[in-house]
Amino acid sequence: MIALATCAELPDGDVDDAALPAALDARFVVWDDPRVDWSLYDRVVIRSVWDYAKRRDEFLAWTRAVGPRLINPPELVAWNTDKRYLDELADAGIPVVPTAFVEPGGPYVLSDEEAVIKPAVSAGSKDTARFGGDEPERQTALIDRIHASGRTAMIQPYIPSVDERGETALLYFGGAYSHAIHKGPLLRPGAEPAEGLFAPEVLNPRTPSDGERALADRLVSVLAERWGAAPVYARVDLVEDPFGAPILLELELTEPSLFFTQGGTASVAAFAAAVRASS
Repeated sequence: MIALATCAELPDGDVDDAALPAALDARFVVWDDPRVDWSLYDRVVIRSVWDYAKRRDEFLAWTRAVGPRLINPPELVAWNTDKRYLDELADAGIPVVPTAFVEPGGPYVLSDEEAVIKPAVSAGSKDTARFGGDEPERQTALIDRIHASGRTAMIQPYIPSVDERGETALLYFGGAYSHAIHKGPLLRPGAEPAEGLFAPEVLNPRTPSDGERALADRLVSVLAERWGAAPVYARVDLVEDPFGAPILLELELTEPSLFFTQGGTASVAAFAAAVRASS
């Protein structure tokens, strides 16, 4: 029996995952429901657990309690739920969006160019906003808000190509490429951070460029070498640098939307096969 872990606000899962119960003979289960006996499930697949970010310690304790039956595994989830993994990937030679991490109480320098500020532990673009270089008060207010929640803040330059080209998200199941989508610009100048579980997105299928495929393939290989096997599922979010080359914005291995609506039935089948093949 397979459980699809979700949150209390989405007890029947996200609409994008609607085909998974039939494909996997599975059911949605709320991850922090104290009545659930997780030992009844052969596998537990993390899906729409989008309320975990402000109580990550509790969430990670749950992943460890589920143990090796969890997909993706607890140690990978612990690593991926703190975006300081970007530093490690940069050290491994993966081109990433330049990022400054600001610990609570630590010093920082505000950007005088357009920038994005968000928590190092976050989901669904919550507590994330885009700022002009002439908005130091708004930048400081969001950093203070993130720190007040006990989390580390991160400051990144806003990548101008996003306004025209958006982002490309490439999906991999069992280490194999499945499909890709285009995500339109999400952060508007002057807009406050999104409320709710996640920020609304404009999505369409996309054929990735050769450079995007090469970088995403390379990243999945780095993960396989680092962790001994490729993740059962991985989402690689890329943008273009000022020279048109792809760079990593985020690597999603925990609870990302996998865009089955855009990927179609073949993507659902590929995901289900990867889950069943996992040990």
